[in-house]
Amino acid sequence: MMTVENPAPPAGADSPPNGVIGNEQRLRRGALGILDISAATMANIGPAMSFFFGFGLIAATAGLASPLTIVAAAIAIALLGNTLAQFARAQPSAGGFITFVGKTFGGTSAVATALIAGIGYITALSAVIAVSGGFLSITLQRYLHWNVPWGILTLILTGLAVFIMVRGVAVSTKLAGFFFGFEMLVLVVISVTVLIRNGGHLSLAPLEPSHITNGLSGLAAGFPLAIYLFVGWENSAALAEETDNPRRNVPRAVFTSIAIMAVSYVLFAYATVTGFGYSTGKLGQSAIPFITVADSTLGVFAFFAYLAGLTSTLGALIAGTNSQARLLFNAGREGLLPRWLGEVHPTRRTPVNSIFVFISIALVIIGVWALLHVVTGSSGAMDSINYFDEASTMGTVLILLVYLLSNLALPFYYRKYRPSEFRWVKHGVLPALGAIAIVVPLYYLAKPGQPTPYDWFPYAALGIAVIATSYAFVLNRRDSGLAGRVGSLVADE
Repeated sequence: MMTVENPAPPAGADSPPNGVIGNEQRLRRGALGILDISAATMANIGPAMSFFFGFGLIAATAGLASPLTIVAAAIAIALLGNTLAQFARAQPSAGGFITFVGKTFGGTSAVATALIAGIGYITALSAVIAVSGGFLSITLQRYLHWNVPWGILTLILTGLAVFIMVRGVAVSTKLAGFFFGFEMLVLVVISVTVLIRNGGHLSLAPLEPSHITNGLSGLAAGFPLAIYLFVGWENSAALAEETDNPRRNVPRAVFTSIAIMAVSYVLFAYATVTGFGYSTGKLGQSAIPFITVADSTLGVFAFFAYLAGLTSTLGALIAGTNSQARLLFNAGREGLLPRWLGEVHPTRRTPVNSIFVFISIALVIIGVWALLHVVTGSSGAMDSINYFDEASTMGTVLILLVYLLSNLALPFYYRKYRPSEFRWVKHGVLPALGAIAIVVPLYYLAKPGQPTPYDWFPYAALGIAVIATSYAFVLNRRDSGLAGRVGSLVADE
């Protein structure tokens, strides 16, 4: 094993000496095992949170056979998983997709991807931050009849999450994994209970393609929403530097997480549709369908479903920020973004600056959104679930662009750096199918005729991409060593 001994660059330096990153800028290596990163990945997905607030919209578009939309999304995510796994085996890095795209296409693409990914993940994570306080507010109102503004609760929960994350990746990751284990236990128990109580009239109709509303177009319309259920599946890649044997364990965590989430979501979806007596009309009238089913099935024990929603939002907040802030950290360390983002805590080895910036920007986005509603007089729509829908959609558009770039990069990367290992199926056909699978939800997210503000999200994403690319081009021209620093630190070197 090689140890990098080069000293850290002096303050204000444009790049590390000889383009090499010193030990002073490294995260804590070997702190996480495969169970840690797998649990953190699934906690980032936040199955309770994602399913609670996402499945109603999926059912509204796909109808009775909405579980099949989840199956289609799982296949698409598995194709993306192959891309991430192949990159991780070759060059595990805390930079994740940013490193993979930048190493393939050069410095300009690295900076542009860093900006697009950063904005996308921060926007999507702001939805989680908002709904954490929102769901706690709903729970307090439901059981204690306390009317506490969700904004106040959001700030309190976010502050606690940041405190835990700064203390160390091992502590915060294990806590997120514990939250995930609890929510999964609750969701599975409730789903199985619903199926047992409805055992006399179970039907395969939710799994039959003929029951998809409007056929293929209905499936495709719900497809972007189902893709969002899995966002966070890539969490383990950004934890590569802190994972033991990342070339083996990151790919395993990716596929294990996708498989578990796919099976679980289909179970939850089938149980929810069954709990509503296979009536999508009644299901569509519920704000949180799974909670409605839990209330009608378990009575007072439905409290555990509410508690699972709370642990899910907190787990997703911790795991998501842990992973995605490390993308900013690595981009700062390599000089793609301001270098102070690449600094770590001297003893805990956590990327404190990136964590604070990530959370701060997310809170500012929520604040601006609320202010716009006040200014325009539409304060009635200032609930956290509404924000969750809007912010998660906008963030997903940008994240999908990064997924698309990564699929396009994989064959070129292996042709350029590992030609002897290139295989047409793994490195050519599968990423091509993955790219096609991404184009479908992008089309439905961008097609005309959507209500405001969703109708301007595609234009906002295009504007961000243009500005990011323009900035990246200028920075790459000014910094001749930029391209050489992309991917200069391999996680297990």
